[in-house]
Amino acid sequence: MEMPGFYEQLRGLPRDSRNLAVTVLEGEFYGSRMLLSDGTIVWKSSRTASLDAARRYQQLADDIAGQSAQVQNCGIYTAGSVQVFFEPLGGEKKMVICGGGHVSIPLIRIGRMLGFAVTVLEDRPQFAGNAMQAGASDVLCGPFGEGLDKIRGDAGTFFVIVTRGHRYDQICLESIAKKKHAYIGMIGSRKRSAAVKAALLENGADKEVIERVYTPVGLDIGAKTPEEIAVAIAAQIIQVKNKTQDSSFSEEILHAVLDEANAAEPKVLAVIIRRKGSVPRETGAKMLILADGRCVGTIGGGCAESEIQKKALLMMREGRREMQICCVDMTGSAAEEDGMVCGGIMDVLLEPL
Repeated sequence: MEMPGFYEQLRGLPRDSRNLAVTVLEGEFYGSRMLLSDGTIVWKSSRTASLDAARRYQQLADDIAGQSAQVQNCGIYTAGSVQVFFEPLGGEKKMVICGGGHVSIPLIRIGRMLGFAVTVLEDRPQFAGNAMQAGASDVLCGPFGEGLDKIRGDAGTFFVIVTRGHRYDQICLESIAKKKHAYIGMIGSRKRSAAVKAALLENGADKEVIERVYTPVGLDIGAKTPEEIAVAIAAQIIQVKNKTQDSSFSEEILHAVLDEANAAEPKVLAVIIRRKGSVPRETGAKMLILADGRCVGTIGGGCAESEIQKKALLMMREGRREMQICCVDMTGSAAEEDGMVCGGIMDVLLEPL
């Protein structure tokens, strides 16, 4: 199998480019994988068949490259005459929280629950320690400006400014406004926020970026307590994030796939490639099943996930190497008795590694 090459190349794709992963779902080249960056195929499964087959495969690759410009969301498309699964690769979602106070603590926990890598910047050691205890992926304790100098920012980074004063808000926003980002939210009253924005515009900040800052931060749900405010912020981030449906291979999954110490151990990657009705996770959600039954990631939990896990373990025991598409039906009385109460149907691609 060529999958380690696929995953190594995937990890090395340029973050600033529009990247797509492609899986051929039918026809002569069923199971072939490709990676595209800015419309160009940068990696594809090798083929050692006849010259005619190689030409047909190249034609399919050209059709896929041509179709890629039309792909906006993760899902199944037709390229040439076959169905292929396109995954716009958004990379790992990151939440950067400036401030480690009362709102930050529940927001850290919610962010981790939502699958974000959460980095907290805080200049007070005690509050930095609280953020670490709350489960932050990383805590940078020191002046906000110095901490933000270490944050690169990209299209998958969500910045939240919840510092203890407008002086620090201004320092943070001035730095963040120069970085790539998916979202910038800043706590504070309209008066306080307007003052911070005005000061930055006077200093030459990009007006378009400043006007897009979500402030007062969070959806208007009448939140009062720190926990309620954190929920409102998280809800707004989800709303922004889900306007464009992309996919991601989490660092945990990539690490498990590429782990040289366990390279000989079989694994199966489960990916939702199509969904209908009420399904817990979106198209593109992934779960890696290891030979000992452990799982990295989730495709929704419950009986549906357990069924996929059992199928994957059976594939490993039988030594099957071909991809398999499984349909999980969570509708009807039988599904209800099994605890599949969502009421939807999902097709899951099982890929032996």
